[in-house]
Amino acid sequence: MKNEKIIASWQKVKPSDSASERMLAAIIEKNRSANSNKSPKSRFRWGLIAAGLVLATVITTATFMISAEAREYRDAIAFFEENGLSAEGLSRAEIKAVYRDITEKRFSYGKTAEVIQKAVPGWEILQDEPTPEELAALWDKNIWMNSITDKGISYRTDSTYVYDESRGFEVFEKSMLECYQDGKKIWTAEFRDFYVEGYARTKNGTAVWGSNLIMTTSDRSYGWVAYVDRKGNIMWQKPLDHGFKSEYVASMLNNGDGTWAVISRGDLKYLCLSYYDDAGNELSFHKNEVGNFGINNAAKLGDGYIVQLWNQFSGDTALLYKMDREGQITDSFAYEGDDCEYYITDLREFGGQVYLSAYTTPKQKDEGGRHEIANILDYVISKKNWEISSEELTPLVRDNYTAVLLVCDPEGGTPKTFYSVKGSLGSRVSINTLGQLEWDVESITSTFFSPATSSFTIGGLCKVYRYVFDAEGHLISQSDTGETTPYRR
Repeated sequence: MKNEKIIASWQKVKPSDSASERMLAAIIEKNRSANSNKSPKSRFRWGLIAAGLVLATVITTATFMISAEAREYRDAIAFFEENGLSAEGLSRAEIKAVYRDITEKRFSYGKTAEVIQKAVPGWEILQDEPTPEELAALWDKNIWMNSITDKGISYRTDSTYVYDESRGFEVFEKSMLECYQDGKKIWTAEFRDFYVEGYARTKNGTAVWGSNLIMTTSDRSYGWVAYVDRKGNIMWQKPLDHGFKSEYVASMLNNGDGTWAVISRGDLKYLCLSYYDDAGNELSFHKNEVGNFGINNAAKLGDGYIVQLWNQFSGDTALLYKMDREGQITDSFAYEGDDCEYYITDLREFGGQVYLSAYTTPKQKDEGGRHEIANILDYVISKKNWEISSEELTPLVRDNYTAVLLVCDPEGGTPKTFYSVKGSLGSRVSINTLGQLEWDVESITSTFFSPATSSFTIGGLCKVYRYVFDAEGHLISQSDTGETTPYRR
């Protein structure tokens, strides 16, 4: 894939706008270095930085005297070629008009949008900055637990512990999964053999997975999978026993043929695929040694699967593996930027393409494990008494993040286009009941500095926006869900 830097002035997207109306302007800088061919992964380097998409224009000037008209036309053609713009279907006068419209930064000529739309690989979606009233309302909610939505299906997990007199401390008793519809609880399922770590709603019920809690280093850690019907009845629950000392489940996927695919990690170095039938009986198992990589997400891809692996210390935060139906690894590729790091948060196949929800941060030095916010922490620590208000901190945090939805070729992983939202984190991607793709974006609205907290240094709240795409991948609507999520880094 070409390594291009782009600068753009973007028009705010409206649900009814056409593609040309959504875009105010963008220009592509000439190609720089080619992709690195680092084995075994294909790496795609994008010039997308957290502050936005950046551009520079290069105009070739004729080195000999010709007429003003001919010289302008020559410059226009050179500009089109250098910036990857297509002149197909344009007259000589239209080519010059588009050239002037872009280089003079007017972006008012009707043909300009058509030309840029064919060349620019992505769109930025603008959001309004949160108002003081919205910030106050969100802060009052103070949602730092599982968020229950007012509309649709949502879940909440909880666990209880009891005091063990023989051990002299509290031990795990049970884990609960609660299901809500339109904000009202409709059922609760209790699991005493394992701690619930994940779940996924299906047409006829809910897939659940987790692991047993170990008490000593000599104990074995088993992954568990279960299935709950639409009324909250546990139909079956089974431990994974593949000979590992430690195994955890990363995802449980419905194959649509009466079987389940379970993606797991064994002994910190194996990527595993298990098959289970509708009664919870294991049908097959395969493992691949991939090294010390965690598993973040997984999704169906054709007849096989796509899995996201990561190792933050090696910088692999956007690494994908493809597996066939037998669990054999068939390909792998990674995403990285010249000036930024990619963090993939979710993925899904839709309309024959792979949609990757992610966010980017500027490349920065590690700050005691807070890789994403090292520059911000350096700034705060340089202040007297480490004091910083939310009003000063929040813009810094927002400027550090850009949510990105990459639309990629399922064969080679090459990004075809993207959508981006500044000041936000890419979140869940899902298919709604109308067969449309929904992309949730968490807009950072308020933050606070908490150096004494062990689990995070900067906390805050995010407002959730939802963007809907049709089967062709076109953005057709956007909405404020009314939901909030916690931000912790």
